This record gives sequence, C-alpha cells and structure tokens, in this order.
Amino acid sequence: FWLGSALAILIVGGWWTWIHRLHVTTLEAQRDSAPAVWHPAPDFTLNTLDGGTLALNDLVGTPVVLNFWATWCGPCRNEMPALQAASERFGDRVKILGVDQAGDAAAVQAYIDELGITFTIPMDTDQQVSSGLYNVQGLPTTFCIDAEGKINKVWMGEMSSITLEEEIAGMLQ
Repeated sequence: FWLGSALAILIVGGWWTWIHRLHVTTLEAQRDSAPAVWHPAPDFTLNTLDGGTLALNDLVGTPVVLNFWATWCGPCRNEMPALQAASERFGDRVKILGVDQAGDAAAVQAYIDELGITFTIPMDTDQQVSSGLYNVQGLPTTFCIDAEGKINKVWMGEMSSITLEEEIAGMLQ
C-alpha cells in the first residue's frame, strides 16, 4: 500500500510539475527584468537638481553608490547623513548619486538644503530609471557599482553608515 501510494504521488507530482513549469521565454523575461549582481549596471542619462546632466556610463572608472530615494520616505531621510558622510570621506574616489524618485524640484532642493546634502542628485521625474530600468520595488534601494560598471551589491532598505562604509571599502580594494 505505502509503496503504491508513494509511486502514485511521484507520478502525479511529476506530471503536475511538468504541466505548470515556466516556459523558457518567461524565465528569460524574468531574468532580464532587473539588474543583477556581477552584471553591468544599466546606463541612463538624467538631469540633475543643479541643472546639469548625468550619464552613468560617463562614470566608468570610478565606483558608484547609486541610491534611489524620495522626500516622503522616512528610512531615506535616516540614511542621508551616512551617504553625505561617505561622500565627504571618500571624495573623488567614489561617486555618490542620490536619484530622487518623481519629486518636485523645489521640494527636493529644500530637502537637501535642510539636510546639508552636497552629492549629486539626479532627478528621475518619470520613474523610467528607478521603476523601469532598475526595477526598484521599495525605497530606499542602493546599488553599489564597481569601477568597471558592474553591480557588486544591491541593498534594499535603510543602510547604516557601517554597512555603507564596508561596501565602499570593498569596491575600492
């Protein structure tokens, strides 16, 4: 009885798994839907809060901390001082980018003035970079990109200053 039951479960389970498997094109679409660690960071060009333009590929050769945030996000506000401190500490050796997600330029300017932020703030006004290209699911989300332009780490949620310093130190080795 037990042997027959186990065999029946294996046959039915195998059949169920086979008919409900994902097609290879679905798997490819899922794999390509978001940037992956050890793969090239998707390039983008955005206007910056200070009126300039920033293209990610122009920064190849310098490690980049790419942080997606918004003014309404509490954890984003909590980690801003750590990002600012890292920007001051590492200077030109690492580029800190704080990509604002769909914020009003005046509100973003007041926010960064209040917090004393001096690193570059690209403006993702239509969320094509954050939601589209980088598939950001929650804020804050941080991508650590090495000097070759490859993603070393993706951190979802608030980063502590210690975690941020460790990630940057690892990219500089």
